[in-house]
Amino acid sequence: MIIRLSILSLLTLFLMASCASKKIKDVCYISANLKTESNQPKLNIFTKRKLSDKKMPVLIFVHGGNWNTGNKDQYGFFGRNFAKKGIVTIIPDYTLSSDADYKMMTRQVAEVILWAKANVQKYGGDTEQIYITGHSAGGHLAALATLDPQYGIKPGAISGIILNDAAGLDMKNYLEENPPTETNNYDVTWGKDPSGWRNASPVYYLDENAPPFLIYIGQKTYPSIKVANERFLKRLHGFQPKVKPISVNKSHVPMILQYIFPWSDRYKEVIDFMKIHKKNAL
Repeated sequence: MIIRLSILSLLTLFLMASCASKKIKDVCYISANLKTESNQPKLNIFTKRKLSDKKMPVLIFVHGGNWNTGNKDQYGFFGRNFAKKGIVTIIPDYTLSSDADYKMMTRQVAEVILWAKANVQKYGGDTEQIYITGHSAGGHLAALATLDPQYGIKPGAISGIILNDAAGLDMKNYLEENPPTETNNYDVTWGKDPSGWRNASPVYYLDENAPPFLIYIGQKTYPSIKVANERFLKRLHGFQPKVKPISVNKSHVPMILQYIFPWSDRYKEVIDFMKIHKKNAL
């Protein structure tokens, strides 16, 4: 009986969120100069069902999956719950390894940001309040696309970055200790030339132009993620000394699954972060 009531409660919450929000599926975002027959990932948009004249903040969510698994359609709960709370949420697909290396994935995430700057107002979004978040591998791609200037995202285009148990923040350090092999397609994702691993690491692009950060780390997450986040925070504190990570008593996958529940503290924390840093948008 208790299990039935729990399932019924979750279904009721799902229906309430669905009624309060709408989903626009499979929108193309790749610009013409990058588009090929095999390179046409799409994105989903979640927004309020009834729009008003007031523009809403925008949150881009980049999913994880070890750079070789996952897709946007697994994270509808994330988009619906944020949309219900007045945040236009964009969830893209990107080409996975072994069909792409980290550079192609990062370039595609940067394309999502550029698409949002040009188009999100059509869906009620404020182009001067665009934030980006990512879990696991998605945290790496979100940070690298925003921080490395070669991907074309100008300082101020992103008002803040929320890292959720992000992996890969210092791939140079990780791969020097664990050289890439065919396992998990790491040889394709990162390449075998050590001279290129630094370029894959967001930590080395932190500077005074970096957007504000909100960082979550699972207390039970993988040791490699803890090490990379420690190294990232040490360098970040040279520019943003007040950033203090939020430690959550969860393992890696539950760090994203907690967003299934609309009452999760993470929603309030993220929205409060967005409100505080609204002034940083250009």
